[in-house]
Amino acid sequence: MPTEFISITFPNASNDIAPIPDAAIDPAYLVRYARTLDDYGFNYTLIPYHSSSFDPFTIGATILAVTKNIRIIIALRPNTIYPTVAAKALATLSQLGGGRVVVHFIAGGDPAEQAREGDFLSKEERYERTAEYIRILRRAWASSEAFDHEGKYYQFKNFSSKVRPVGGTIPVSVGGSSDEAYRVGGELGDIFGLWGEPLKETREQIEKINAAAAAAGRKDRPRIWVTFRPITAETDELAWEKAYRTLDHLNAARENGLGRKPINANPPLNVGSQRLLEIAKRGDVQDRALWYPTVTATNASGASTALVGSPETIAASLLDYVDLGVELISVRGYDNYNDAVDLGRYVLPLVRKGIAEREAAKTPLAEAV
Repeated sequence: MPTEFISITFPNASNDIAPIPDAAIDPAYLVRYARTLDDYGFNYTLIPYHSSSFDPFTIGATILAVTKNIRIIIALRPNTIYPTVAAKALATLSQLGGGRVVVHFIAGGDPAEQAREGDFLSKEERYERTAEYIRILRRAWASSEAFDHEGKYYQFKNFSSKVRPVGGTIPVSVGGSSDEAYRVGGELGDIFGLWGEPLKETREQIEKINAAAAAAGRKDRPRIWVTFRPITAETDELAWEKAYRTLDHLNAARENGLGRKPINANPPLNVGSQRLLEIAKRGDVQDRALWYPTVTATNASGASTALVGSPETIAASLLDYVDLGVELISVRGYDNYNDAVDLGRYVLPLVRKGIAEREAAKTPLAEAV
């Protein structure tokens, strides 16, 4: 399949460098932002989940109603909605959007965040539950007959759904950087999501995911999704100036208690954040333009690895990951709306051009004429 691009949906103008405390949904901003992603050629937009934030299903329905092409990725924590209910809700969105729906599973990496909504399972149990949940969804979407389920985490009798997703199913994405994540995603994921790490570490993770898929008896492999936070400007020099300004804003927001983590934050418990912080100790810049001060400034809270440079430098860096086999690239900056425009206008076309050139180079001369 061709390489595709992902962004993330923001319901208002609040962002990491200029947070707006307690910002409500701004419907006009949400619609404008979603249409901008659609117009500039993004293929997907992730609708994130947090215990204190807005409902992703409602936001997803809004985006589908005001766009033509972009697909929504609903972030879903299994503890928040029963799988039979989720099966119908996701299939309903699929029908509303003509099949433009993906579901991304978050097993949960922060016990305190999980506990806020009543989830006290261990990490191993959370991944077991995710696997059971995915199997229930797929059976609910595929089955025309009522069925029972007697599992470790879910039990029900005689369930049937008359709501079918377009095409009969919905792509399932799994994310994480632990052995449990590789096992579940390798076995059951159509897509596997990774945070931005250097090429060597990314290659190693892909190999682990593929090995897990092979061990599960799969003939295919999950599509790999990698996330970056590009900081770009007309030239490399201007981009680095912008990067340091961005870092100043991140540090100021954190020190004022408005950033994603307080200044004396405890070490993160999830493996993905731990990996990013360990890599950051090796140096600020790695590979072509991978920049880690944004990781340490935010205590690796979520996707936080930056790429810094001109559109040409950013595109070349992303093409390095395409060459590893990455098929889904998530890019979002720090000035959400304006960065989405710049990435869509200047970076995505260069990456697509580079991919086309690679494909043309593989085509025998007889087929090209």
